[in-house]
Amino acid sequence: MDSFTRAGFVFDVRDGGPGDGEPVILLHGFPQDNTCWDAVSPVLHRAGLRTLAPNQRGYAAQADPRGRAAYRMRELVRDVLGLLEAAGLEKAHLVGHDWGAAVAWMAAASHPERFDTLTVLSTPHPAALAWAMTHSDQMLRSWYMTAFQLPLLPERLLAPRIGEVLRRTGLPDEHADRYAARFARSESLAGPIDWYRAMPPPTIGLRKNLRRVISGFAGVVPVVADARREPAPHLVRVPTTYVWGRDDVALGRVAATRSGDYVRADYRFVEVAAGHWLPETVPSRVAAEILDRVRRSR
Repeated sequence: MDSFTRAGFVFDVRDGGPGDGEPVILLHGFPQDNTCWDAVSPVLHRAGLRTLAPNQRGYAAQADPRGRAAYRMRELVRDVLGLLEAAGLEKAHLVGHDWGAAVAWMAAASHPERFDTLTVLSTPHPAALAWAMTHSDQMLRSWYMTAFQLPLLPERLLAPRIGEVLRRTGLPDEHADRYAARFARSESLAGPIDWYRAMPPPTIGLRKNLRRVISGFAGVVPVVADARREPAPHLVRVPTTYVWGRDDVALGRVAATRSGDYVRADYRFVEVAAGHWLPETVPSRVAAEILDRVRRSR
């Protein structure tokens, strides 16, 4: 398949590997697209897996709605379920990076019956991230989340500088240049930045509003801040591997190490000597961790 349709939107998809292989859904982050998996997918194909890598809403030419409501987490998760339905799949292995990882956390938490395994890259569980905002330097690292709440201005300022910004955060030139070309116009960044506008911004009073923040980020309610209390719909009951780069400038160690508190299944935390852009910079390690998680599930 090269595309699928949900709610009137058409999402383009890279479908590779053996058609009868175990399916793996690959979700990109911000400001990437499905080409971020180009060095990961061939390794998975050689291992007999089929990969489905969509351009998510805001990144696909025919799935680019305006307004923050279109980017609520519940819609992003439904897009993933729509891909499963369109491909005729009961279940799949799920992988996500950055914002794609946030979607993957919540898709697995809210629909565990649809996913055999979960592999998340860089982004911690949303509840762990929210907790870290008031217990570490994470709020300083996440300053841009507040800046992105402004209308129009963020995309206008970022578009002409996006290549430079990406290189400063550790993305190699070839990838920074590719994404910079794709998002050179402010209009092309409106949808991706609306992902941020759809979540409540971090504030000084985050501890007080923790339940509201997590539920807004996750799109799953009710959400409980204390992972030891059960039941809680945001808890992940799918075998999970979380891969985090110790040099990630945006996402710190506190949230990373706390993420396992929100998994009620076999869990593996993998720390690598890398930054934020794991699919592009350490694709062999990423592919190896995905394969290890898939094999553990058999």
